[in-house]
Amino acid sequence: MTTCTLGNVLEELLTLLKLEKIEENIFRGQSQNLGFGNVFGGQVLGQALSAASHTVPESRPAHSLHAYFMRPGDATQPIVYAVDRIRDGKSFTTRRVVALQKGEAIFSMSASFQIDEPGFEHQDEMPDVPGPEGFASEEIQARKWADKIPPHIRERIFCGKPIEIRHVNPSDPFAPQSAPSQRFVWFRAISPMPADRAAHRYMLAYASDFNLMATSLYRHGHTFWEPDMQVASLDHAMWFHRDFRMDDWLLYAMQSPNACKARGLSIGRIFTRQGVLAATVAQEGLIRYRAFKNAP
Repeated sequence: MTTCTLGNVLEELLTLLKLEKIEENIFRGQSQNLGFGNVFGGQVLGQALSAASHTVPESRPAHSLHAYFMRPGDATQPIVYAVDRIRDGKSFTTRRVVALQKGEAIFSMSASFQIDEPGFEHQDEMPDVPGPEGFASEEIQARKWADKIPPHIRERIFCGKPIEIRHVNPSDPFAPQSAPSQRFVWFRAISPMPADRAAHRYMLAYASDFNLMATSLYRHGHTFWEPDMQVASLDHAMWFHRDFRMDDWLLYAMQSPNACKARGLSIGRIFTRQGVLAATVAQEGLIRYRAFKNAP
């Protein structure tokens, strides 16, 4: 059985996302096995943004990324990230990152970085939802269904997570019911993080892949736990608007405006506890229900 404590899982994740430089513009990251066999998409997002950030001055934080998942990664193998320094302008810096495993590209991403400068300001209002204090953590919620979770995945869930997640409108993943295609989730790192602005951004990129795609299944009363459901991230876009801290509570407000052709689109807005819009996320994923193909 894997042993771990709350005291080291966040440090392990930060180390995982920081990467090892093996050559100029080439980095290597280890893989995190969450029990599903394939690499978690958020891990590749966070590591790719980390790789790009290592080639950009600290004075230019990331402001957007656009990524495509091309092949499922092997969670037992490391990933190599090759960074292409496309442009270094007066105000903006552009990078392209390709993630490689076994000689093949599994993921590609373009990221843009910008100097801090003043400009017009407006933002959406934060949804009126209760704060995180009145909700149980995702780990506590999962214990209700522990006997239905495969043992190798259950062990990872109950080992302690580096990011605490609290659902405002939780649902039973093993007995889903049709509901409006929106969800609200509070989350934060379990302990204080360093002040490095880049680290908070690539950690948020990692966390942004949790719960988002499943929102497109809410209205249809299905979840990715079903044997007939094939779910996978296809592409992911993210815009960083304002500074934030991952070790303070953040609200992830998600909704799905469309599902068709075995794909579901989900959009998320991430707010600080004070109502500041920190980031916006969009993701389309494969939500293939095999029963449709078997229907008479």
